[in-house]
Formats: sequence, C-alpha cells, structure tokens
Amino acid sequence: MSTHLPLLPGSLIDGRPVMLGVLGGGQLGRMFVHAAQSLGYETVVLDPDRASPAGRISHHFIEADYRDPDALRELAARALAITTEFENVPAEALAVLAATRPVSPAADAVAIAQDRIREKAHFVRCAATSGVAPAPHAVIETAADLDAVDAALLPGILKTARLGYDGKGQARVTTRDELAAAWARMGGVACVLEQMLPLAFECSVIVARGRDGQVVSLP
Repeated sequence: MSTHLPLLPGSLIDGRPVMLGVLGGGQLGRMFVHAAQSLGYETVVLDPDRASPAGRISHHFIEADYRDPDALRELAARALAITTEFENVPAEALAVLAATRPVSPAADAVAIAQDRIREKAHFVRCAATSGVAPAPHAVIETAADLDAVDAALLPGILKTARLGYDGKGQARVTTRDELAAAWARMGGVACVLEQMLPLAFECSVIVARGRDGQVVSLP
C-alpha cells in the first residue's frame, strides 16, 4: 500500500495503530523513535545490532542485515511509512521497501548522498541553477588519477567516497607525498580530494519537504 494521505498519530488502520519504520538503530534513530512515540506513533526499527540504541526503545525491533529480504518484508508488513536514520543504509533496500510503502528520503537521493563522487557531480550540476558550487576537488580512483591531481588542490582533505563520516575515512594532506601515503593507507579505494578553503563561518540549514510539496526550515 502506498498512500499520500497523512498518517495521523493515534489513528487506526486495519484495526491497528499507525506504526512508523526506521532503517538504522543508532542515536539519530533513537531520537526519531522518541519523537514519534511522544506524538502517539508506534515504531519498528531494523538494524543488525541487537544492542542498537533505537532498537532498545522501539515497540518492535527486527535484528537483521539491511539487505535481508525476509526482514524487509516484515518491516513493510508492520510499518505504514518508513525512513532511514543515516545515509549509509543500502539504497537498494529503500527501493525494495518503496514498492509497497511510502519511503522518505527516496532511494535515489540516498544513493547520491552515500557516495561522495556522485554527490560532487550532483552539486556541480545544481550549481548551474543555484549558483553555489562545491569546493574545488578531484576524483581519485586509480594511480593515474593520483598522478594527475592538480597541485592547486593542495593542501586538501582526502575523503573516501563511501562510508567516511565524523572524521573517519579522512586525512589532511599538504604535499603529493602525503596524498599518496594517505590514499595507500585507505587501501586505494575511490576517494575525493577537496581543496582546503579559508572559512569565514559555517551555516547549517535543515529543510524538510512534505509529500504535499510544503517546504519548511527547522532550527
């Protein structure tokens, strides 16, 4: 069942309370579960970690890999709408769930957000209309890419294309030798080298768009 009708807290559908599903049981998932429960929703969390923070407080917990087909079927059977707490869940799992349930954010958006190479390319395309471009950068997937890096990008920050966050999978580099050594330490995986820029300040904006098209910014 896929619907754009609002799922109001406390309402019953097919004789049972509205349950919201979350892929991922970390701290952000726990915050989501607390917020949903305070509004009167029941929740179900899918995470491979039995001791996940969100799973421990959810009405129902499914301990399984994010790609487990049986677990995804159970999640879709229990939840009337599903989200993810972070961008590194497999995008294909969200696509599977979206076949029968409203899923936000969409799988194609998550697929871009979890891959820095795709994300940079997306932002470059957006710059044509937004006027806001990403930092100068280079994609490094091969030794040839490494040799071809423009010296103007140094000093820079080398970041793995996937799974790097909160300082993980990142290294500051100031010379070509440091860049080569850092890439080797990362196992020669696909990376993005971002030029370090002088920052005057940081601006963080959280924007949410409803299924009705309404857009709001949040503190």
